[in-house]
Amino acid sequence: MANEKKGVSRRDFLKTTGIATGSIVGGGLIGGLIGYNVNNNGGTALEEKTGNTSKNDISTRGRMFFSNDKDFKILSQATERIFPEDDLGPGAIGLGVPYFIDNRLYGNYGNNSREYMQGPFFAGEATQGYQSKLTRAEIFTQGIQKMESEAESRFDTSFIELEGEQMDEILTDFQKDKIKMTGVSSEFFFKLLRQATLEGAYADPIYNGNNNMDGWRMKGFPGHQAAYINDIEKEKFMKIEPKSINTMH
Repeated sequence: MANEKKGVSRRDFLKTTGIATGSIVGGGLIGGLIGYNVNNNGGTALEEKTGNTSKNDISTRGRMFFSNDKDFKILSQATERIFPEDDLGPGAIGLGVPYFIDNRLYGNYGNNSREYMQGPFFAGEATQGYQSKLTRAEIFTQGIQKMESEAESRFDTSFIELEGEQMDEILTDFQKDKIKMTGVSSEFFFKLLRQATLEGAYADPIYNGNNNMDGWRMKGFPGHQAAYINDIEKEKFMKIEPKSINTMH
C-alpha cells in the first residue's frame, strides 16, 4: 500500500521539478534516467533480507553517520523520489544510495576536510561554488530536519508517511529556494542531495552505492575492465558484464 500511494513516475517528478528541461539544477546527466515507476511490491529495500546474500547486498551494509533511524529513512525516501525504481531498474533505495551518502557524510566529503572553510562568508552567486560556512554533514542534517518540519507543518505527519506527490511538493520547494535554511540556501541543499544521489547510483560498488552494479547495467557501462584487446576490433556492439574494482582479476 505504501508503495502504491508513492508510485509517481520518475518522469512526473522530473517534469514537475523542471529537472528534465534543465531549469535550476540542469538536466544533462538526469536525462537518461527518465522512465516510469512500476514498483508495486509490498516490501522495501531497507528491510532486512534472509537467506543467501551477495557481497554487495545492502542488508550487509552499516550506517556510519546517521545514528537516528528516522533521519536515515527520510534521506532514503528523498533519494528515491529523485531516482525512483521503474521498468529500467532499481531506484535509489535498491541501489544502496542512502548508505553511500551516509558513508560519505562520515568522511572527508561530509567534513569538508580538504577544502578551505575559513571566513569571511558571503552569499554566493548561482555561478559560484561552495560558499557556506557549514560542512556538508551539517547541511544534510539541517536539510533532513527541515524536510521533516515541512511535512509536519503542511500535512501533519512525518515525511516518510507522505504521499509521493506531497514529498515532491516539499522537494520542489527546496529546489526553488522557497524554504528558509540557516547558513545555506535550500536550493544549494537540494543540489547537494541530487548530486549525491546520482553519484551513489553510478559510483563503484566499493563505496556502498550502485548495488550489484545495476546502475551501470541500466547505462550499459562496463565498469572497470582489465582490457578490451579481444573486443576492440569487433564491428558488432559488445554487451559486456560490468566489473567493480574489487571484482577485477
